[in-house]
Amino acid sequence: MSKNLNIEVTRPYLAVIAVLAAIMMGVLDGTVMNVALPTLSKEFNVTPSDIIWVVNAYQLVVTMMLLGFAAIGDVFGYKKVFLCGVSIFVTASALCAMSKSFEMMVASRILQGIGGACTMSINTALLRIIFPPARLGRVMAANAVIVAVTAASGPALGGAILSVGHWSWIFLMNIPLGLAALIIGWKLLPHNPPQKTKQKLDGQSVVMNAVFFGLLIYTIEGMAHDGFSTLLLLQAVVTVIVGVLYIRRQLQIPMPILPVDLFRIPIFSLSIGCSIACFTAQMLALVSLPFFMQHSLGMGVAATGLLMTPWPLATTLTAPIAGRMIERVHPGILGAVGMGIFAIGLCLLATLGNDTELWNLAWRMAVCGIGIGLFQTPNNVTITTSAPIQRSGGASGMLGTARVLGQTLGTAIVAILFHYMGQESGGEVVCLWTALGLALISGGLSCCRIKEHSPIHK
Repeated sequence: MSKNLNIEVTRPYLAVIAVLAAIMMGVLDGTVMNVALPTLSKEFNVTPSDIIWVVNAYQLVVTMMLLGFAAIGDVFGYKKVFLCGVSIFVTASALCAMSKSFEMMVASRILQGIGGACTMSINTALLRIIFPPARLGRVMAANAVIVAVTAASGPALGGAILSVGHWSWIFLMNIPLGLAALIIGWKLLPHNPPQKTKQKLDGQSVVMNAVFFGLLIYTIEGMAHDGFSTLLLLQAVVTVIVGVLYIRRQLQIPMPILPVDLFRIPIFSLSIGCSIACFTAQMLALVSLPFFMQHSLGMGVAATGLLMTPWPLATTLTAPIAGRMIERVHPGILGAVGMGIFAIGLCLLATLGNDTELWNLAWRMAVCGIGIGLFQTPNNVTITTSAPIQRSGGASGMLGTARVLGQTLGTAIVAILFHYMGQESGGEVVCLWTALGLALISGGLSCCRIKEHSPIHK
């Protein structure tokens, strides 16, 4: 009797381990390859501009597929999508490690992106059906920590692997982790809650979703790196046309892939807006700060990497606290306070002089990380729980899409500001001030949520 009880008690926590392992692999493979690009460029004998597609192919596919797989999870089950995603990801990782040409590497990364989109699209939906709302905050805090730390530590981990071994080990390390997640998930993950009515998958919407988001990201990237041209303008027009047709279709069907029905819930739409603004601001800062440290402050690469650490470390320490606080404090308040602290940290960084001491920079980075940690967990919980339980997949997919869109916009804005202002003529500082403005917008949107009922407070 006691043995069975122990199994039932530990079952949810083991299931969560499988989900978190999968999300860690998906997020990590979006950043870990950056440091290996010069090595791959030489090995495959391709130009630096072409080898970037090893990273871009993965990110683009993830963005295109997130909402589609979230909808598939709502219809066919989150567990099935999760297991398929992990299986594809592990297989693709092995193919990446065995790649002998640039073409094979890009094709394997595309396949890996499909697997990553599967797991990232429904990870929070799985967490929601594993744990009750009252305990969800702490689990979502762990999820936020995993995402933040993994994304920030990717380049450092990639550098560490390359310093002692071949680049293929970057992909081979996914295999044991993925197999463990696959076995645990197959045995312990729950199935979707029973549905009152049978949902049907709209295949046309899945295709239109992929085309729209693919064109959108490709256009933004082109605008940032190639400047404005007739071809880019034509591409933008096509993106708008496809987007209008896509949204019109979503408004006409009962279970849309782009969750336009969920945007009628004020606290959901406000939280998505908060998330996009926050991630845009965060990416603006994280991309521009290394240039600021190296060019304006004269730091080396090693010192820059070390001084970037306080940010994710502070987020790691703060997110679990926010996960507990959300059980008693409205997420709108926590989000506003978090973005306020983040804005203060950005202001302190933007006003630094060129003769600042290292410790003076480090604690400012930590202030930014504290703000992000206080914001992310309550916001993610609100997005996930504000949707009806049968629409958890759509909410989870939209959470991931908001993050990726924010990160893409942030990177694009940095590239645009550097292109027109120059990174050494104040462009880095302008990026930080722009990030501060977006943090305040996110905080303002979070304040608007205070008057709405928090779904976690039953």
